[in-house]
Amino acid sequence: MKFKLTGFLLFAAIVIASAQSKKWTLQECVEYAVEHNLTIEQFELDLESSQIDKSDAIGNLLPNLNANSSASKNVGFTIVSTSNQPVAGNQSTFNVSGSISSNITLYNGLINIKQLQRAKMNAISRQYRLDDLKDDIQLNVANSYLQILSNKEALVVSRAQYAVTEQDLKRTKELVNSGVVPRGDLLEIEATAANQEQQIINNESLVLISRINLAQLLQITDYDNFDIADESFDIPPSDILNNSAKTIFAKALEFRNDIKFSKSNVDLAEKDLEIAKGAYAPTLNGFFQYGARYSDATQPLPDGNGGVFTPGFIDQLWIFDGISYGAQVNIPIFNGWSTRNSVQRSRISLEKTKLQFEQDKLDLETTINQAYVDVTTFAKAYEAADKTLEARRLAYEYTKERFDVGLMNSFDFSQAQSRVDNAEAEVVRTKYNYIFRLKILEFFFGIPISLD
Repeated sequence: MKFKLTGFLLFAAIVIASAQSKKWTLQECVEYAVEHNLTIEQFELDLESSQIDKSDAIGNLLPNLNANSSASKNVGFTIVSTSNQPVAGNQSTFNVSGSISSNITLYNGLINIKQLQRAKMNAISRQYRLDDLKDDIQLNVANSYLQILSNKEALVVSRAQYAVTEQDLKRTKELVNSGVVPRGDLLEIEATAANQEQQIINNESLVLISRINLAQLLQITDYDNFDIADESFDIPPSDILNNSAKTIFAKALEFRNDIKFSKSNVDLAEKDLEIAKGAYAPTLNGFFQYGARYSDATQPLPDGNGGVFTPGFIDQLWIFDGISYGAQVNIPIFNGWSTRNSVQRSRISLEKTKLQFEQDKLDLETTINQAYVDVTTFAKAYEAADKTLEARRLAYEYTKERFDVGLMNSFDFSQAQSRVDNAEAEVVRTKYNYIFRLKILEFFFGIPISLD
């Protein structure tokens, strides 16, 4: 028993350790966010609700069927339900009646059919809205993921810089102790080291904050054990800039879910206007009813053989039954302008959705143009930052050689090193800004988000 318990605890420890050491890839983050986002769950419920609306619209095209029955006890004057004869005095009567009825709308300006069409269109619209939300979440997750990578890489750079400074600090101490360089040079390098330590602390905080931000997007609260895969990404190859911004915009209009959703709102508004106009048409309803009744005050009836008999309960239900059916027309003549006002409101709503659709297309075009410019700008910025870093490093090596032989003071040497530090930080910043803008532009062109 002790061996089994020990084995179980060991297994549990392995499972917990495995869960804690999980490193999330970008694809895993995107899939998890889409599956667990609360707003997506709300939109999915809206989609289910639209399916119910479609079922309601189908039901409006079908005839209804209702059954009812009643039983009553009357004392004193009353009318016998089976013979329409009065009963006076203190006599009591017991009556039973029942019926089955059905009604159907034969014509109402095609409103029911158009409501069914609208319900189907609304279900499609809700699907577009849900898919658009998923698109936005993917972009947000990718941005947060790349921010962590950027902060982690900046942290690695700052630690590497501090390691170099430690070596310089150690060498300078030896030179100071030997009297080769003044103590002021040592104090200058110590200040540089302290500044780099502070930068390491700041970068560690940025890594933690960016991890928390991504975890919140994924609805994960175990911030301490949440982390992404330790990978370093180079700028992925892409041919997206071989297409013009106009070409990308034309492609985006074909598949972007936000544009489809906006267009579906116009279609819904047009259908609402048709439904509102349908109220001008007359309404034709058909009806059918079958009923039967019983009363204990029913008088004897001829039996067909010259005699009479008092019918019982079942006999009366067969004898005193009847069918009614027919049609009813309702022609609207004047209703306080309510129909006209409803049509006018629907027409205004249609115009508003058309304007919103055009605005959404303009917004998309602006966003794509901005993304296109950003990709071009950050590509050049990254290229410039990389060249600057290379130049700063060469200058630093030259400066270091002069400092080591005592031809440069520690302040100028620290300034050269600071310029290298800033150049390396700028390379990291522009690199991930460029990658994210590149992925945004590819996403607008229909290319799934991936860092491969």
